[in-house]
Amino acid sequence: MEHSEQNQTSDSKRVNKMDILRDFQVSFFAMSRMVSFPWTFLEKDLESNKSSNLISDILKQTCLHSLCRKFPPSFRYRKLFLSELIRREEAAGCDPLDELYDVLAEVVGAEDATECYKSYLLPSGDAVSLLENVALISEGTTGLVTWEAALYLAEWALDHRQAFTGRTILELGSGVGLTGITICRSCSPNRYVFSDCHPRVLQKLRDNVRLNGLSEHSVEEMDWTTATEEHIRQIGADTVIAADVVYDPDVAESLVKMLSKILRCSSPEVFICSTIRNQETYGGFKQRLVLFNFYLLIQKAGISHCVMTGAVSHVFPYNRVSAIEMIELYR
Repeated sequence: MEHSEQNQTSDSKRVNKMDILRDFQVSFFAMSRMVSFPWTFLEKDLESNKSSNLISDILKQTCLHSLCRKFPPSFRYRKLFLSELIRREEAAGCDPLDELYDVLAEVVGAEDATECYKSYLLPSGDAVSLLENVALISEGTTGLVTWEAALYLAEWALDHRQAFTGRTILELGSGVGLTGITICRSCSPNRYVFSDCHPRVLQKLRDNVRLNGLSEHSVEEMDWTTATEEHIRQIGADTVIAADVVYDPDVAESLVKMLSKILRCSSPEVFICSTIRNQETYGGFKQRLVLFNFYLLIQKAGISHCVMTGAVSHVFPYNRVSAIEMIELYR
């Protein structure tokens, strides 16, 4: 093999390894399901090299990384991850990596809290770290965890930064803050208004905004049924967004009424991103938009909506099998 070809092969292997380490890191800090990790590459490496060098590198990018020390995933999750590394190391007949067992000893027997940190790595190398609840539904709300549509909308924002740069953004139903914090970190809005109405969600949201060093942006309590047009005008949003807020017929009706107030006050760009879990519920939301549009047409101020198509860059790990739809409202 020529010297140049050897260098190209070496560079290719190095890039491939870096990509794999990045995949492990991204999945680990977002606490993705174990099946989502690139285990096949690890198995091939262990079988061909009969050493645990790659596992050592994986540890440095996950459990031994400074981000894990500062914002650690749950004890249970780290134990599952480390146990899986050990299982695959043993299956390949490699010598045990002492470092791996030392890290496991730190989490074995530890009791998990009801909250844990998840970190979502950005293309810039920065991270959005959030304190989330372990349970999907707790304290009477689903707003204490990050859902798929919030991740999709954040990815869309990274692909369309011009919709947010230098603008005032109002987010409805911010939840724990993933979408908004990503936009604030990456899209340079002039002002960002996070909002929600559940007291526990608002407290978690404020904590996460401070955690990510964004205290200059505001977090507001906003009940869609009582929000006034005067308050909406005071915010003066150029762009309004919401993610995963269409999950209940009653909530959908309140959302349409809130959007009607917003669009009566001004003409912002409005983007709503939804995971379609129940076709009847989501269809009911869109039907209410149609009825709302008919009402406004009578007043000669029609509002329409369109489904936005096109792929987004894959930045965050989540279930992409779920049906996610994004619509834009416009006058």
